[in-house]
Amino acid sequence: MYPNESLFSLVLTLHSLELPETSIYPAFIFGLTIYLFILLCNVTIVVTICLNRNLHKPMYILLLNMPINDAMGATNLFCQLLYSILSQDTSISYPACLLQGFIVHLYGSASYVILTAMAYDRYIAICSPLRYEAIMNTSNLVKIISGMWLFNFAVIIVIFFLFLNYKICQTHMTDLICYNPSIMKLMCEDTKVNNIYGLFTLVLYHILAFSVVAFTYIHILITCVTNKQSDAKKKALQTCGTHLVVFLFLEFNTLFPLVAHRSESVPAYIRRMFSITVFVLPPLVNPLVYGFKTKEIRQKFLACFKGKIHSI
Repeated sequence: MYPNESLFSLVLTLHSLELPETSIYPAFIFGLTIYLFILLCNVTIVVTICLNRNLHKPMYILLLNMPINDAMGATNLFCQLLYSILSQDTSISYPACLLQGFIVHLYGSASYVILTAMAYDRYIAICSPLRYEAIMNTSNLVKIISGMWLFNFAVIIVIFFLFLNYKICQTHMTDLICYNPSIMKLMCEDTKVNNIYGLFTLVLYHILAFSVVAFTYIHILITCVTNKQSDAKKKALQTCGTHLVVFLFLEFNTLFPLVAHRSESVPAYIRRMFSITVFVLPPLVNPLVYGFKTKEIRQKFLACFKGKIHSI
């Protein structure tokens, strides 16, 4: 048993990928390539939106939060994972593990909050276009963005603050990264409070996000069906369809590893695989779906790219 006063000097051991010696460098190069590509795509979206005043609209300002969040989540995973692959050292200090776990949950919950805010924005734009500028003005937009991040931070910080009251009995993690369910398995004492609060936050985010998305999209579909302008109908359905696919994919990809921790029937390697893919697939797919596929962003990016080529 490790007492509270020694926790800050405690070193944990993450689960190893168990790579053969011949696969270490190929795995490192492969992982580094994916990470750099994720950064390139997401930073490109951020820079394109920030540098073009025509994109300084509520829809794109809300969208700006997504690549920032995706880059944060991918960096949180790959920095530790790439170091572990190259050095074959899977140790991590307990404070660093708590920090990684906090960012893991901040990233995951922020994805839901951002998608929910974007769904609300599309609802106002399509169902109440004449009131859009009045509702989504600069003041309200600042309140929405700051409110969703402050709410997110406050809810998640409590999860990891509760860990300071527990003693640890073991130092071997069952996962490749630190997050709430894997950290709880290290505790000696009953973690009922953490379990209840963790389930509360899980239900809160999923029900809140699902309710808002369902409400907005039902009204959007009704508006599209009754709209006689085929072009407007097609554009709205395309935008909403893409958003809905991303939301449902996120639902499955985040819920599965959390539920799998509470079930002995799910093989550990499947749980570990899904706990990693949530930091890889969304940051890869989101820039393509929300960024380069969006006409205005694509045009601005291509114009800037062509301008750079001509200047050379």
